[in-house]
Amino acid sequence: MISVRIAAAAAAIAIAGPALAQSQLSIATGGTGGVYYPMGGGLAEVINNNVEGAQATAEVTGASVENMGLVATGDADLAIALADTVEQAYSGTGRFDGQQLSMVRGVASLYANTVQLVTMADSGIASLEDLAGKRVSVGAPGSGTEVNAQAILEANGMSFDDFTAQRLNFNETADALANGDIDAGFWSVGAPTSSILNLATTADIAMIALTEAQIAAADEANAVFAPTTLPAGTYEGIDEDVATIGVPNVLVASSEMDEDLVYSITKAMFENIADMRAVHPAANETTIEFTMAATPIPLHPGAIRYYEEAGAEIPDDLRP
Repeated sequence: MISVRIAAAAAAIAIAGPALAQSQLSIATGGTGGVYYPMGGGLAEVINNNVEGAQATAEVTGASVENMGLVATGDADLAIALADTVEQAYSGTGRFDGQQLSMVRGVASLYANTVQLVTMADSGIASLEDLAGKRVSVGAPGSGTEVNAQAILEANGMSFDDFTAQRLNFNETADALANGDIDAGFWSVGAPTSSILNLATTADIAMIALTEAQIAAADEANAVFAPTTLPAGTYEGIDEDVATIGVPNVLVASSEMDEDLVYSITKAMFENIADMRAVHPAANETTIEFTMAATPIPLHPGAIRYYEEAGAEIPDDLRP
């Protein structure tokens, strides 16, 4: 009788083992000085509290480009990435030329990044052209900031070759500016972001605005770019609105991820969005309407099921 119970217990463990492993979800985010990490942490908490049998963890990564690779290899279950990076990965263009990641699917569009080009108030840098010959951080290697900076520059006849490009994450960029090791730095991140907030409290910073022509050129070259404004007062010392570029951020998963699980995650996120907004105000933009308007690739069937239940009209190009 004991042997029967032991055999039954062993069988139960064998069955439960894979199910337990599948419930451990990894969310690829970005560095701790940006918005991806707190947003991913907020999403993980929502999943842990509302999706039965699932436990999620937000992981620090190099952000958008790296995150797409992590989803493709199965090393991350969910990831946040900039819309242009997501589109390039899906179509095998740009940074993903020759390595099309056609298995990537959208879950939701979360919020829009604001491209923020920061310098010190006394640097003498007042325009994009003034970056020539300077030391400029273009974002961490494999980050959406690096992709956005390159696209904006190339649309306006410039490149990383015009200055000494340094690939630093957000916290490193802020430290390098404060220490005089660089002259300017790109951030593509939700505003306000902690790394710039902290820098602005200890140093006099300035924001470099893009001209109307520069914004139009970037918008024409990249379909996911949109004109936006960084409002005055976002950071200490920024007393006027700053014209720049906005880029949506997309939550993605693999097409191989279980449909029921993606449905449950999508449903839990939107039905508990207040919990994510309590973590970071960027989640104020996380709506079904924004998802329908800003997602550049087809949605996962599990997400589509939730959106249809919620009464959303889903464009044909968002269906697999």
